[in-house]
Amino acid sequence: MKYLVRDKLFAIGDDYWIEDEDGRHAFLVDGKALRLRDTLELKAPDGRVVITLREKLLSLRGAMTVERDERPLATVRRKRLSLLRNHYRVTMADGTELDVSGRILDREFAVEYDGELLAHISRRWLRVRDTYAVDVVREDADAALLIAVAVCVIRMAERED
Repeated sequence: MKYLVRDKLFAIGDDYWIEDEDGRHAFLVDGKALRLRDTLELKAPDGRVVITLREKLLSLRGAMTVERDERPLATVRRKRLSLLRNHYRVTMADGTELDVSGRILDREFAVEYDGELLAHISRRWLRVRDTYAVDVVREDADAALLIAVAVCVIRMAERED
Protein backbone atom coordinates (compact mmCIF):
# COMPACT_ATOMS: atom_id res chain seq x y z
CA MET A 1 0.00 0.00 0.00
CA LYS A 2 1.33 3.44 -0.88
CA TYR A 3 0.94 6.46 1.35
CA LEU A 4 1.45 10.03 0.08
CA VAL A 5 3.29 12.56 2.23
CA ARG A 6 3.35 16.27 1.37
CA ASP A 7 6.94 17.37 1.92
CA LYS A 8 6.58 21.15 2.02
CA LEU A 9 4.49 21.04 5.18
CA PHE A 10 7.26 19.52 7.33
CA ALA A 11 7.49 22.17 10.01
CA ILE A 12 6.93 22.20 13.73
CA GLY A 13 3.40 23.28 14.53
CA ASP A 14 2.06 22.36 11.10
CA ASP A 15 -0.54 19.65 10.84
CA TYR A 16 -0.99 17.71 7.62
CA TRP A 17 -2.65 14.58 6.33
CA ILE A 18 -0.94 11.53 4.93
CA GLU A 19 -3.24 9.92 2.36
CA ASP A 20 -3.46 6.36 1.15
CA GLU A 21 -3.16 5.57 -2.54
CA ASP A 22 -6.93 6.01 -2.96
CA GLY A 23 -6.79 9.58 -1.64
CA ARG A 24 -8.35 8.79 1.77
CA HIS A 25 -6.94 10.31 4.95
CA ALA A 26 -4.81 7.62 6.60
CA PHE A 27 -2.85 9.55 9.25
CA LEU A 28 -2.71 13.10 10.56
CA VAL A 29 0.76 14.38 11.46
CA ASP A 30 0.33 16.79 14.35
CA GLY A 31 3.42 18.92 14.95
CA LYS A 32 3.68 20.10 18.54
CA ALA A 33 4.89 23.68 18.66
CA LEU A 34 6.48 25.35 21.67
CA ARG A 35 8.01 22.15 23.00
CA LEU A 36 11.55 21.84 24.33
CA ARG A 37 12.26 19.11 21.79
CA ASP A 38 10.96 18.26 18.34
CA THR A 39 7.72 16.28 18.85
CA LEU A 40 5.24 14.94 16.33
CA GLU A 41 2.17 12.77 16.75
CA LEU A 42 0.91 10.43 14.06
CA LYS A 43 -2.86 10.18 14.53
CA ALA A 44 -5.53 7.95 13.05
CA PRO A 45 -8.37 9.74 11.20
CA ASP A 46 -10.51 9.43 14.36
CA GLY A 47 -7.94 11.51 16.32
CA ARG A 48 -6.40 8.62 18.28
CA VAL A 49 -2.60 8.96 18.69
CA VAL A 50 -0.99 5.98 16.95
CA ILE A 51 2.69 6.92 17.26
CA THR A 52 4.62 9.74 18.93
CA LEU A 53 8.00 10.88 17.58
CA ARG A 54 10.36 12.72 19.92
CA GLU A 55 13.82 14.14 19.45
CA LYS A 56 16.27 12.79 22.04
CA LEU A 57 17.76 15.74 23.91
CA LEU A 58 21.10 14.35 25.04
CA SER A 59 22.33 12.42 22.02
CA LEU A 60 25.76 12.91 20.46
CA ARG A 61 24.78 11.83 16.96
CA GLY A 62 21.18 12.94 17.07
CA ALA A 63 18.36 10.49 17.58
CA MET A 64 14.61 10.32 17.68
CA THR A 65 12.44 7.94 19.64
CA VAL A 66 9.30 6.31 18.32
CA GLU A 67 6.68 5.61 20.98
CA ARG A 68 3.37 3.75 20.95
CA ASP A 69 0.97 4.07 23.88
CA GLU A 70 3.63 6.14 25.72
CA ARG A 71 6.09 3.21 25.61
CA PRO A 72 9.30 3.17 23.58
CA LEU A 73 8.90 1.28 20.31
CA ALA A 74 12.15 2.20 18.53
CA THR A 75 15.10 4.59 18.38
CA VAL A 76 16.30 6.04 15.06
CA ARG A 77 19.97 7.05 14.70
CA ARG A 78 22.43 7.78 11.92
CA LYS A 79 24.58 4.70 11.58
CA ARG A 80 28.08 4.99 13.02
CA LEU A 81 31.05 4.15 10.85
CA SER A 82 29.10 4.20 7.62
CA LEU A 83 30.79 5.14 4.38
CA LEU A 84 27.38 6.31 3.22
CA ARG A 85 26.21 9.45 4.96
CA ASN A 86 22.61 8.47 4.34
CA HIS A 87 22.51 5.29 6.37
CA TYR A 88 20.36 5.05 9.49
CA ARG A 89 19.67 2.30 11.99
CA VAL A 90 16.34 1.73 13.71
CA THR A 91 16.69 -0.24 16.93
CA MET A 92 13.38 -1.72 18.02
CA ALA A 93 12.53 -2.11 21.73
CA ASP A 94 12.90 -5.90 21.37
CA GLY A 95 16.46 -5.49 20.03
CA THR A 96 15.79 -6.17 16.34
CA GLU A 97 17.18 -3.65 13.88
CA LEU A 98 15.96 -2.11 10.65
CA ASP A 99 18.34 -0.56 8.12
CA VAL A 100 17.49 2.63 6.26
CA SER A 101 19.69 3.58 3.33
CA GLY A 102 19.62 5.49 0.09
CA ARG A 103 19.40 9.13 -0.95
CA ILE A 104 17.42 10.46 2.00
CA LEU A 105 17.37 14.13 0.98
CA ASP A 106 16.26 13.12 -2.54
CA ARG A 107 13.46 11.00 -1.00
CA GLU A 108 14.81 7.82 -2.62
CA PHE A 109 15.56 5.24 0.08
CA ALA A 110 14.53 1.88 1.50
CA VAL A 111 13.73 0.38 4.90
CA GLU A 112 14.91 -3.22 5.30
CA TYR A 113 14.93 -5.91 7.94
CA ASP A 114 17.65 -8.54 7.64
CA GLY A 115 18.03 -7.79 3.91
CA GLU A 116 14.28 -7.97 3.19
CA LEU A 117 12.59 -4.85 1.82
CA LEU A 118 9.80 -3.55 4.07
CA ALA A 119 9.18 -0.14 2.51
CA HIS A 120 10.44 1.95 -0.37
CA ILE A 121 10.27 5.74 -0.15
CA SER A 122 10.29 7.60 -3.46
CA ARG A 123 9.26 10.71 -5.36
CA ARG A 124 9.72 8.89 -8.63
CA TRP A 125 6.12 7.69 -8.92
CA LEU A 126 4.57 11.11 -8.37
CA ARG A 127 3.99 14.18 -10.45
CA VAL A 128 2.74 16.23 -7.53
CA ARG A 129 5.48 18.60 -6.44
CA ASP A 130 6.84 18.33 -2.88
CA THR A 131 5.23 14.93 -2.34
CA TYR A 132 6.77 11.53 -1.84
CA ALA A 133 5.33 8.05 -1.42
CA VAL A 134 5.96 5.51 1.30
CA ASP A 135 5.30 2.17 -0.37
CA VAL A 136 4.81 -0.47 2.34
CA VAL A 137 5.82 -3.64 0.50
CA ARG A 138 4.84 -6.33 3.01
CA GLU A 139 1.17 -6.63 3.88
CA ASP A 140 1.95 -7.73 7.44
CA ALA A 141 4.28 -4.76 8.07
CA ASP A 142 3.35 -1.99 10.53
CA ALA A 143 2.55 0.87 8.13
CA ALA A 144 2.39 3.50 10.87
CA LEU A 145 5.84 2.50 12.14
CA LEU A 146 7.37 2.58 8.64
CA ILE A 147 5.86 6.01 7.92
CA ALA A 148 7.17 7.24 11.28
CA VAL A 149 10.65 5.92 10.43
CA ALA A 150 10.58 7.75 7.08
CA VAL A 151 9.52 11.01 8.77
CA CYS A 152 12.26 10.65 11.45
CA VAL A 153 15.02 9.90 8.97
CA ILE A 154 14.11 12.78 6.69
CA ARG A 155 13.93 15.26 9.60
CA MET A 156 17.29 14.08 10.93
CA ALA A 157 18.98 14.20 7.50
CA GLU A 158 17.67 17.73 6.89
CA ARG A 159 19.07 18.90 10.22
CA GLU A 160 22.47 17.37 9.46
CA ASP A 161 22.57 19.02 6.05
